[in-house]
Amino acid sequence: MIRVLVTGANGQLGSDLKDLAANLPNIKFLFIDIKELDIGNSNETKKYFASNPFNFLINCAAYTAVDKAETDKEGAFKVNALAVKNLVSGIQAFQTKLIHISTDYVFRGDHTIPYTEDFPTDPQNNYGKSKLAGEEEALRYANAMIIRTSWLYSSYGHNFVKSILKKGQENEELKVVNDQLGSPTYSGHLAEAIIQIIKSDLKKDISFTPGVFHFTNMGVCSWYEFALEIKDYANLPCRIQAVPSKHYPLPAKRPAYSVLSKEKIISTYKLKIPGWEEGLRDCLKRLNQ
Repeated sequence: MIRVLVTGANGQLGSDLKDLAANLPNIKFLFIDIKELDIGNSNETKKYFASNPFNFLINCAAYTAVDKAETDKEGAFKVNALAVKNLVSGIQAFQTKLIHISTDYVFRGDHTIPYTEDFPTDPQNNYGKSKLAGEEEALRYANAMIIRTSWLYSSYGHNFVKSILKKGQENEELKVVNDQLGSPTYSGHLAEAIIQIIKSDLKKDISFTPGVFHFTNMGVCSWYEFALEIKDYANLPCRIQAVPSKHYPLPAKRPAYSVLSKEKIISTYKLKIPGWEEGLRDCLKRLNQ
């Protein structure tokens, strides 16, 4: 039976993959988090893979505390770079196919047209630098596919959508930045795309293709426009006011432009990617169940 390991299993994407895995009896999924294996520990990781071979590894494990990474550079690099090196070292002997999740933060964030996969990287904060270092570790392995995404949210974990839903019930007015553009990405749709890539390879329809790919929901908006859509769909009683990002000074610099080109992943894997509004509706339906 085909064996798939998912690291970072308790995060947003790991949790959504877990839901989908329940309906795939022909694939044996194993979901692990730091309690089961500290992938930052090279000896532990090597030992684990020596006795647990897998056909696919989906690495969702990540240090995502963007502002904290400015003072905890070592912690960010341990999870986002060193752990990737350890995983590659563990799976190499088995030719396991690696799907590693990365971010738009590897770019400078001041572009005006969607970033293609080969656009020069230039991260502006420690989180972005650690994720780029992780990409470099993954790409040393011939069987690695990197999927960069952005503005990820889910019915699980802490994220922008859940924050607006909560604060929108508690406050008369919310201030949301309107000068940062991106493509909100429902983690459930990214999880579906990853499963489709694996199933296509298993059926010999479309072979697993190593390299860098981008995946987000289709369309572009600002955080302010995203918040308005959440408010309208969830019927929140609050007002939402647009403010510039300088209104919220943060330790880590945020990209003003996070839009990623999806043409490569669509043409390679024949994916149909829903718009961000559909992603939001699907997520809110899940939350209402």
